[in-house]
Amino acid sequence: MPPLPTGSAYFMDDAHPPLARHTLAILVDNEPGVLARVIGLFSGRGYNIDSLTVSEVSLESHLSRITIVTTGPDGVVDQIKSQLDRLVPVHSVVDLTLTGKSLERELLLVKVRGKGDDRVEALRIAEAFRARVIDATTESFVFELTGKPDKLDQFISLMVPLGLVEVARTGVAAIARGPEGMAG
Repeated sequence: MPPLPTGSAYFMDDAHPPLARHTLAILVDNEPGVLARVIGLFSGRGYNIDSLTVSEVSLESHLSRITIVTTGPDGVVDQIKSQLDRLVPVHSVVDLTLTGKSLERELLLVKVRGKGDDRVEALRIAEAFRARVIDATTESFVFELTGKPDKLDQFISLMVPLGLVEVARTGVAAIARGPEGMAG
């Protein structure tokens, strides 16, 4: 059989646009259905939301802040941001990743079961990470830790061999550095 020509479909470049992580802060009216509409823009394009946090931030104005962390090609994330800006209950959309000056934190609760040396090691690691013990029994601990998502990932990975039982995470809360706030 002769070799396939290099112009063949079998040799087509299978390159995809590079994926980038984006943290979006979205200021919206605090009313039923808004979150579903915002999330629908992501699911409609087949993109996952890695982290999602929502809370009312202004009782007087009835405004909520949605923080979404997603990974996707810049062009697709730009389209989503543009469509979010056009939704009626959305007041502003800020891509905190592009500002380059944002702070991100997440709260983690971790339950670890263990005895003997594993228990001592879990306490030692928790102290190194500045995690607080918020519950303790003779066979388990619950640790509380706040920090950047990658720090929390590292803590979890160290607890796995020591008897990790359960993990609960809040999702990323993020805010831009400096004196300016989100328009609303």
